[in-house]
Amino acid sequence: MSLRVRVLIGMIATLAIAGEGRAQTATQVVRFQVTAINQVAVSGSPAPLVINSATAGSAAASVTASGTSYAVTTNESNQKITASLDQPLPSDVTLEVILAAPSGALSAGAVPLSTSGADVVTGISSASASALPITYRLSATPTVQMSAPAARVVTFTIVSGT
Repeated sequence: MSLRVRVLIGMIATLAIAGEGRAQTATQVVRFQVTAINQVAVSGSPAPLVINSATAGSAAASVTASGTSYAVTTNESNQKITASLDQPLPSDVTLEVILAAPSGALSAGAVPLSTSGADVVTGISSASASALPITYRLSATPTVQMSAPAARVVTFTIVSGT
């Protein structure tokens, strides 16, 4: 056998052995978990709601404010959003809220707010949505007169729908 052939066979054998030496493996166990995720957030501030007119012989007109929105994310089924006030409204004053529903869920429409949580969106399942409109509507009977502005905190909560 010629020297060239012997060198070539030696090089091939060396490469084969070196290639086997590089084929090392190692393993790890990766543990993971995705827990329940239920988040709701609001953005923007509604314009002040001011009732300053009425038709003679009729109740005071109601006023609305839009331009705010909310976002919701859940990886669970059958969740709902409730809304409540931090303190009661004056007598004969009603504040309602309307939340648009994410795809597959149901808006309750105009819901009067109080210090008890009221369902405003139901049937939320595995959803992630943002920029969903919020509208507020204020109404009062003709007996109400409030010379100073008032404010209430509206709290939105996502909870199980069952």
